[in-house]
Amino acid sequence: MGLDQATPGQQPQERLADWLADDMSAVNAVIRQRMASEHAPRIPQVTAHLIEAGGKRLRPMLTLAAARLCGYGGPYHVHLAATVEFIHTATLLHDDVVDESQQRRGRPTANLLWDNKSSVLVGDYLFARSFQLMTETGNMRVLSILSNASAVIAEGEVLQLTAAQDLRTDEGIYLKVVRGKTAALFSAATEVGGVIAGADEAQVRALYDYGDALGIAFQIVDDLLDYGGSDAVIGKNTGDDFRERKLTLPVIKAVAQATPEERAFWVRVIEKGQQTEGDLEQARAIMARHGAMEAARQDALAWAAKARDALAALPAHDLRDMLADLADYVVERIS
Repeated sequence: MGLDQATPGQQPQERLADWLADDMSAVNAVIRQRMASEHAPRIPQVTAHLIEAGGKRLRPMLTLAAARLCGYGGPYHVHLAATVEFIHTATLLHDDVVDESQQRRGRPTANLLWDNKSSVLVGDYLFARSFQLMTETGNMRVLSILSNASAVIAEGEVLQLTAAQDLRTDEGIYLKVVRGKTAALFSAATEVGGVIAGADEAQVRALYDYGDALGIAFQIVDDLLDYGGSDAVIGKNTGDDFRERKLTLPVIKAVAQATPEERAFWVRVIEKGQQTEGDLEQARAIMARHGAMEAARQDALAWAAKARDALAALPAHDLRDMLADLADYVVERIS
């Protein structure tokens, strides 16, 4: 459907979902089929708990939108969109184990309902399924992009392990972590849509740049919402990043300007993990004192603008307009 048929007041991802409804139905059918297991019923149980928990399916929609925007009419954008969702779901299962999380998308995490072993092994299964799916396209470049993204995601997560609780972590390292754990799948999702459609190199690069910038903006906003959002908005408990001692962008900005007394506070709560009642509120107060939240918000806005600008190389299309609106919407959540 086109923008002229859009329901007034719809959010950009809802308009995107309406336009791509038939394709998304096909993606969901592939997901249900490929998450089945004849011999291990625990696999569809764990996978269904997360996949059917009301996630926005943003990443697979990006793949579908990129392919359609570039004029693709074949079947394989559906395979690639399902691949992207499987990779994303696998990383979520693993992340919740690493972070010892208890809530995801507003529901108890799989590791809480079952156990860590089930989450890790089902995550491995979904990674394997994603590789089966991507090979079915018969496109080596697509395989290269998505397999590289999977490696970069894992690398970003490992880098975060060493950087997250080290006050020497600066914005450059933070960006490497974010490009790994979040933006790599966004950019791969959009890039493979262009590649499978046979788009020219300038358009494929534009799609990569859009996904990269959108992913970075998305993660910065998530970091901000952890300190200033609500559980309903972010689908997890607010303050989780603080409790997990993660050096996210607003904290990094506050640490960079910290007084000796404030630095001692950050050393205690982040590096040493000695957190007490009221520390989260104090962290928020310190960040407010230095304008760290607003500075991070400006960074998110700048990345969203880069995402919009990248779309200029792509053909005029309702989908291009929706992708541009999506970049704006991602950061409007913190306006």
